[in-house]
Amino acid sequence: MNQVPGDAENAHSSSVESCPSLRDVHSINPTQLMTRIETYEGREKKGISDVRRTFCLFVTFDLLFITLLWIIELNVKGGIETTLEKEVLQYDYSSSYFDIFLLAVFRFKVLILAYAMCRLRHWWAIAFTTAVTSAFLLAKVIISQLFSQGAFGYVLPIISFILAWIETWFLDFKVLPQEAEEENRFLIAQDASERAALLHPGVFSDGQFYSPPESVAGS
Repeated sequence: MNQVPGDAENAHSSSVESCPSLRDVHSINPTQLMTRIETYEGREKKGISDVRRTFCLFVTFDLLFITLLWIIELNVKGGIETTLEKEVLQYDYSSSYFDIFLLAVFRFKVLILAYAMCRLRHWWAIAFTTAVTSAFLLAKVIISQLFSQGAFGYVLPIISFILAWIETWFLDFKVLPQEAEEENRFLIAQDASERAALLHPGVFSDGQFYSPPESVAGS
């Protein structure tokens, strides 16, 4: 006989526990939700997110920095024109730095095309460029004679290797997760705004409230 009140109490407690979710839905502010949705849509209209733009700037920095170091190396060896002709027209894999510059151009073109123009949301492009860069630099360091040519034999391959892996880390741990999180927030806010629109259909206008005309006495 005592089990019936206990069951009723459990049912009452379960219904009370379900009330916060309903209160949370009722407490949603449609204006704030619409503001969030409009902010996300405004970012989408810009074509590229802020974190992706930062990544593209770093890829551009990679190309410009490697180019600057290569130009400095050309000057150190005895003049740009003479050394440029030797490294480009008379290219030698074991002693030329021209291929490291081309490697930076290759990374720049692939990454800008994939993540700026096509706005790819996958890591395969950065994985491809980093794998090619790492394999080429390791083979060049092992086979070539760069270490016998002074400091630039160490600086250019090491910096090119480090920049490629920094780009990989930045895209994989910053760009893609942050964009996925923003997209999830947008979907949640959009779903909540639809529920709020159903729960709060709007404020009644004055025309919706009226009094019936006075009836004739004795009718």
